Amino acid sequence: MNSHLQTLSGTIRAVLDIKDAVREEALRQSRELVRLSATTVRSIHRHEFENAQQGLQEAAQRAAEIIALRESHPDIYYAGYAQDALKEYAEASLLLALVQGQPLPSFTELNIEVPAYLNALCEAASECRRHILDLLRNGDTARAEQLLADMDDIYYLLVTFDYPDALTGGLRRSVDTLRAVLERTRGDVTITAIQRELEEALRQDSQQS
Repeated sequence: MNSHLQTLSGTIRAVLDIKDAVREEALRQSRELVRLSATTVRSIHRHEFENAQQGLQEAAQRAAEIIALRESHPDIYYAGYAQDALKEYAEASLLLALVQGQPLPSFTELNIEVPAYLNALCEAASECRRHILDLLRNGDTARAEQLLADMDDIYYLLVTFDYPDALTGGLRRSVDTLRAVLERTRGDVTITAIQRELEEALRQDSQQS
């Protein structure tokens, strides 16, 4: 091999070595972000909101490290695993806001891409079903109805984004799933509300008699 090819080969190898190291680190950070996001969602469902907030703060730091790749290594940043991890982080952030009745963070506040944000919003709305069932079991029908209304609003917002899947990250399939979850949840809330009304009517009748 002549000297020119050797120099060229060395230069290329140096570039690929750096890229490989960055990729491995991005994979590690992505796996850690997914883990932290899942832990946060679990804490939310357990009503451990202080733990959820702490987990979300740690997840935000991991997300920032991945987002930093957008400028330095966009090919790695836009790889599927990085976007999937950021979607999980956004889902945890949105779910916490929903169950606590707080304003939803925007995609600019979370500093993530629109497709990941839309799919995260869809999945966060689906996750509200579990929280609503807990509220119904605890007798908080009013809060359950309010959260159901939030789910409904999100669904009707998302169906307006009728764009090709290449632009929305396959949002249409996620929205179809949300619709099924929403209808089941609406049925549960309606049945519980009717039962509570009947119980209250029977209680009043027994008191009067």
